[in-house]
Amino acid sequence: MKTEKVEEKWIIVFNAQGQTEGYIIKGKLESNGIPVRLKQEAIGKIYGLTLNGLGEVKVLVPESYKDIAIKILKESK
Repeated sequence: MKTEKVEEKWIIVFNAQGQTEGYIIKGKLESNGIPVRLKQEAIGKIYGLTLNGLGEVKVLVPESYKDIAIKILKESK
């Protein structure tokens, strides 16, 4: 019998204004043991734009880490 690994749903916990901010948030969460993925539109990445959502970087964590990730981000403001 073959068991399939079901991947957990990833949730957006922060919208960064560019790659630099995205990587800072990613590092902050990862240093607290939270897995992180960054998602960005290709055009923003290519041209380094941060205009009307272009260049915006979405910071995602597994759903089970959502509450702790949001708490960490609120405490660091």
